[in-house]
Amino acid sequence: MQISDDKVVQFHYQLKDDNGNELENSQGQEPLAYLHGHSNMLPSLEKALEGKAEGEHLTITLAPEDAYGERREGLTQRVPIKHLQGAKKWAPGMMAVVNTDQGQRQVMVVKAGRFMADVDMNHPLAGKTLTFDIDILSIRDASDDEIAHGHAHGVGGHHH
Repeated sequence: MQISDDKVVQFHYQLKDDNGNELENSQGQEPLAYLHGHSNMLPSLEKALEGKAEGEHLTITLAPEDAYGERREGLTQRVPIKHLQGAKKWAPGMMAVVNTDQGQRQVMVVKAGRFMADVDMNHPLAGKTLTFDIDILSIRDASDDEIAHGHAHGVGGHHH
């Protein structure tokens, strides 16, 4: 079976920056699962996975414009501390999650006061050239529920 629209794909990945430093690695955890063709991952990564088969390994390097975009200066925003999710006490350099009109977003704390924090709204990986090493573990047809919801369910996917 090959990866195409409405297939649920499970994979392990390793993510490195352009200096070869490991940024993320899913080995030793549940594999990631996504529903292909439903905008659940970077479009350039999804395009690279199209047509691949179970057991295949691929390495893909993405320039910033094909990954999380270029870093934009002045994308700092002041938000109430209570809106930051992920820790009890905040310090500069820490990653937080905030809810926005476009869904959840990862931000970096630039300055934290008692009630307000200044956060950098750039994606943490913006401006970076990224290399993904991907091992495709399994491919299956998506259920009607998964297609209706637009994402994979179960191990490595979304839990309701």
